Amino acid sequence: MTGADVWLKLENLQYTASFKDRGSLNRLLQLDEEERQRGVLAVSAGNHAQGVAYHAGRLGIPATIVMPRFTPNVKVANTRALGAEVVLAGDDFPSAARHADELLEQHGQVFVPPYNDAAVMAGQGTVAIEMLDDQPDLEVLIVPVGGGGLIAGVAVAACARRPDIEVIGVQSERWPGTHRLKHDADESGTVGGQTIAEGIAVARAGELPAPIIRDLVHAVRLVPEPAIEAAVATLIEIEKTVVEGAGAIALAALRTEPELYAGRRVGLVVSGGNIDTRLLANVLQRELIRTGRLSRMSVDLRDVPGELASVSAIVGEHGANIVEVSHQRMWSDVIATAAVLDLAIETRDADHATDVANGLRGAGYRVRPE
Repeated sequence: MTGADVWLKLENLQYTASFKDRGSLNRLLQLDEEERQRGVLAVSAGNHAQGVAYHAGRLGIPATIVMPRFTPNVKVANTRALGAEVVLAGDDFPSAARHADELLEQHGQVFVPPYNDAAVMAGQGTVAIEMLDDQPDLEVLIVPVGGGGLIAGVAVAACARRPDIEVIGVQSERWPGTHRLKHDADESGTVGGQTIAEGIAVARAGELPAPIIRDLVHAVRLVPEPAIEAAVATLIEIEKTVVEGAGAIALAALRTEPELYAGRRVGLVVSGGNIDTRLLANVLQRELIRTGRLSRMSVDLRDVPGELASVSAIVGEHGANIVEVSHQRMWSDVIATAAVLDLAIETRDADHATDVANGLRGAGYRVRPE
C-alpha cells in the first residue's frame, strides 16, 4: 500500500486510549505530599484530561479538568467516569485555558500542562524508547504534532539512541503552527478551523518543546482533512483498530507523500483512539462514498406499474445492492407522466457504479448525474 516497511505504535491501546497516560503519570509522580493535598488542574481537549484523571485517581489526588465546550462527548464522559471534576468552558483550547487560569488563581491547585513541561515531555518520550527496543533498525518516526510534547519527547529519546534517525512531525493543513515554526514560514496567516484531528488542534508548539523541534525534528509535514479521514477508515478496515483523527494522521502523512518513505523502515505513532462514535460512523460512510463503494444516482422513469421493479432488476443483474430508495413525483423537474427514482447503492468501487449506470442507460433510462 505504501511502498515502505511500516510499524505501528498503538498508543490507542493504552488504558485511556492515548499516549497521554505516559506524561501525565510522570508529572504526577513528581508532586510532593503538600501538592498532592492541593490537588491538580489540567486543561485539555480530551486525551490529556483522561490521562490526568486516571492517574490522579490511582494516586488519590483530587483532579479538576477544564475542557472546551465542544469536546467530543466520549472524552467528556470518560474523564468524568475516571473521577475528575469536569468544567466545560470556552469554544476552543485557548479560551478553555484562560478559564483554567482563573480557577488556578481562585483555588491554588497544581497545574499539569498537556505538553509545556519537562516531566510531561520525558514521559511521552518513552514511546520512542519502546519503539526502538522492539525495532532498533527503524529509519523514520512519524509523529502527530499538537503542542509538541509528544514529538519533543520522542525526538530527544530517539536521537539520543540513534542520532541518524529521522523524526517527522505531522499536522493538519488547517493547524500549521508548528510547521511554520520549524520551517521559518510566515506566521501571520490563518491558523484554525474545524478538523477531525481536534486532539492536535493547537495554534503553536509550547515554549519548551519549540527549541527541541527546531533542533531535532527533521521536518513537519501537512496533510489535508480527507487524507486523515481516509487513514481512520483504513486502520479500521485493515488493522481492525479504532483510531481518532490525531492518531491516524501519521498514516495520512505516509499515504499523502509515499515517495518520501518508499523502501524505508517507518514507525508510525498511532497516538490515540478516543473518537466519538457518531463521528466515526460519519467518517466510515464518507469513505465508502469517496471510494465509490456507496453511490447515489437518480433515474427518470415512466409513472406506470412495474417500472420500479424493472430498475431494481437491472441493478441486481449488475451485482449491486440498493440500500436506500426514494420514489417521488412531486418535487422534480420531470413531466407530469414521469417520476424520479433516487437510489443509494452499494458497489465494489467507482467503476462498478459506472457499470450499473450504463446498464440502466442501455435499458433506455435517463440516469443522473450524466
